[in-house]
Amino acid sequence: MINYLCKMIEDKNTARTQISELGEFGLIDHLTKSFKIKQKTTNLGIGDDAAVIDFGNKKCVLTTDLLVEGVHFDLSYVPLKHLGYKAVIVNLSDVYAMNATATQITVSIAVSNRFPLEALEELYAGIQTAAKLYNIDVVGGDTTSSTTGLIISITAVGYAEENDLVYRSGARDNDLLVVTGDLGAAYLGLQVLEREKQVFKVNPNSQPDLDAYTYLIERQLKPEARKDICELLKALDVKPTSMIDISDGLSSEVIHLCKQSKVGANVYEEKIPLDPVVISVCEEFKLNSTTVALNGGEDYELLFTMKQEDFPKIKGNPNLTVIGHMTDAKSGIGLVTRANEKIILQAQGWNPIRE
Repeated sequence: MINYLCKMIEDKNTARTQISELGEFGLIDHLTKSFKIKQKTTNLGIGDDAAVIDFGNKKCVLTTDLLVEGVHFDLSYVPLKHLGYKAVIVNLSDVYAMNATATQITVSIAVSNRFPLEALEELYAGIQTAAKLYNIDVVGGDTTSSTTGLIISITAVGYAEENDLVYRSGARDNDLLVVTGDLGAAYLGLQVLEREKQVFKVNPNSQPDLDAYTYLIERQLKPEARKDICELLKALDVKPTSMIDISDGLSSEVIHLCKQSKVGANVYEEKIPLDPVVISVCEEFKLNSTTVALNGGEDYELLFTMKQEDFPKIKGNPNLTVIGHMTDAKSGIGLVTRANEKIILQAQGWNPIRE
């Protein structure tokens, strides 16, 4: 495993430009000069004290996420371009979980003097790639120095018609519980990268063969926000009764929906969607695939509830899997195992404060 950042900094043939040579506003101008405005709602982007966004009669959606080096990412195996891309996706996922359209982001970074300008160019190249693919505008942000490494804070802005918004609090007894995509791959990708990091520490000349883990590593380093699901559900004339994105693990998100909606839930173990690679690598790592799917996190899939009468509209759709149903609150929140035993579902997903 090659430390991406250190290799770049130590390479004598790589030009380095001290950030101090540009100053704060010069740095902002340099990193954002190629960002183009695409959204009609963006009245004013980068260059003033604040961005100006006009949504008229629509409802504005606003969300912020903070990524801290050593807590949320490890630059020994996370390329900066991938980090920039993922930092955007993390925020867009929250907007789509409200059944809203993402339109703008602001980007703020705190950076130590070990990062040359070229490193930040890589970071912003990832941000720009995400902005282009998801059709959003970068409309502002901030930069400052850091004594503890790299910190990234992104705020995402979106909009929706009031009747289209979906909250965590709308689930009702007998609603179906549905998940998009498959689960657990991102967590296993992290385990593979951590293992190779330890191998590299012992033998820096070792060259890992990661071909068998491509899908898992991509899910960890370059996740995608499920904008397509919001579009799909609208096309199918299905409005979720509640929704949340799966960032901290399926178990945690199910519990969030239940608590906010004041209902219980039955999640069926045999229904949880797993990619074949997840199953095989769980065997290799001697991990329980259900535990990985429930608690791994960082899948950025969508978990939602829907009325039972809408089931024929999604039946057979490869993007959607019904994994359970909501119950009355007194029935509790449980996992129905393959042995048909119901056990209490515990919130054991990612907790950055606890960790």
